[in-house]
Amino acid sequence: MFDAKQFIMEKVGWIKQEVGDEKAIAAVSGGVDSSVTAVLGFKALKDNLTVVFLDDGLMREGEPEAVTKIFRDMGIETKIYDVKGNFFQAMKNLTDPEEKRKAFRQTFYETLANAARELGVKVLLQGTIAADVVETVRGVKSQHNVLEQIGINPLQKFGFRIIEPVRELYKPEVRLVAKELKLPDSVVNRRPFPGPGLSIRVVGEITPEKIEMIRKATKIVEEESESLPSFQVFAVLLNDKATGVTEKGERAYGNIIVIRAVDSKDAMTAESTKIPWDRLLKMKNRIVSEIQGVSRVLYDITSKPPATIEFE
Repeated sequence: MFDAKQFIMEKVGWIKQEVGDEKAIAAVSGGVDSSVTAVLGFKALKDNLTVVFLDDGLMREGEPEAVTKIFRDMGIETKIYDVKGNFFQAMKNLTDPEEKRKAFRQTFYETLANAARELGVKVLLQGTIAADVVETVRGVKSQHNVLEQIGINPLQKFGFRIIEPVRELYKPEVRLVAKELKLPDSVVNRRPFPGPGLSIRVVGEITPEKIEMIRKATKIVEEESESLPSFQVFAVLLNDKATGVTEKGERAYGNIIVIRAVDSKDAMTAESTKIPWDRLLKMKNRIVSEIQGVSRVLYDITSKPPATIEFE
C-alpha cells in the first residue's frame, strides 16, 4: 500500500541530495502534479528554490492570480513571467496536434531556460508523472514535459538538468501526497489540465480569439460540473462550423463546442460520464447565450480507447 508520508520523507531527502548546494526553479501550472513537486522542492531547498509560473495565455481564467495566492498562503512566493506573445507566435499557423505540442514544448523550455539564466540556476524541478511518460513513449501523443525518453538532453539543449520527484506516481498517488502536504482541496482534487493548456482544446490553428472563446466555455463547464465526481470535464472548440438560427429566425453560421466528461482512475483508460440531462442542458444554454458565435453544442460519449481523453 502506498505510504504518502514515507514518500515525502524519501523524496525531500532525495531532492536535497540531487540538488546539493545549487539553486533550482520549479515550474508550476496550478495543477496537482506541479504543485506537489514545488512543495516537495521547497521543503528540501527553502530559499534555494524559486517557484515560477509561465503566463502563456493558454490557461484557465484567473489562473495566474489563483496560483500565486495558493502558494503565498503556504509561505511560498511565485514569480510570474508574462510570455503570452512567445507561445502564440510559436504556434501561429500550426494545425497538426503533434506540431502544436512540439512547438509548445520548445517554447516552454526556451522560456524556462531564459528564466533560469536570469535567476542563475541550472536545475529544474518538474511535475512529470508516470502517465506522461507512458503515453509519450508509446507514441500516443507527445507530452510536453517528457524529454530524455525521446532523445532530448535538457542540459545540452536548454542549459539545465531536470529532476522529477513524482515521476513514478500516477494521479491517485499524487493526490494522496498533495493531501499529506496540506495543499488546499482545490488543488488536491483538481481535475487534470493539459500542459499545453487550451491550445489543444482548440482543434486546428489557435488564435487569441479562439482561445478566449474556449476559455469562456471552460469556465462554464467547470462551474456547472463542480459537484460531479468525474475525473475530467472540459470543453473543446472544433475546427469547423455549423448552420444555426438566431432568436430572430435569421440564418447563422457558427462555431461548434464539444463537452467531454470521463471517468478514470489513472488516465490510461476512461469511460464517458453519464452527466444528468438537466446539467448538460444548463451547460448548453449558458454556452450559446454567453459566448457569441456558437451555434451548436455536442456531447462526446467515446471511451479511451479508442479515443484519447483530450481531442489533440
